[in-house]
Amino acid sequence: MVIKKMKTVFIVEDDPSLRTLYQKVLLLHEIDVIGTAKNGIEAVQIYKELYNKIDLILMDFKMPGKNGLEASKEILNFNKNASIIMLSSSAEAEKEALLIGVKKFYSKPSNLFDFVKIVKEN
Repeated sequence: MVIKKMKTVFIVEDDPSLRTLYQKVLLLHEIDVIGTAKNGIEAVQIYKELYNKIDLILMDFKMPGKNGLEASKEILNFNKNASIIMLSSSAEAEKEALLIGVKKFYSKPSNLFDFVKIVKEN
């Protein structure tokens, strides 16, 4: 019998209600949320502590202190194999996010079924 490892996700989102919503939806779909951060500065610090346990990072773009692009660059410099999906309600950062190595760019708001599907596929 093969035991399938639950996917682990790290959520970086400055909006507490969205952070909670993402956590609840992912847990309902048997995806483990290993940690959360409320800004890019916190994201980089936590990622460096937990990177070997994280399968996927969900990174908000617009955040105080350090935005998602800046945090993603720092994380990818630390671990070029980090898997990051950038979340944003604005498409302004999509091109740059993909150029720096972000795996996917996901526009918010969208329906939660698509959100879960993208997380499961990456």
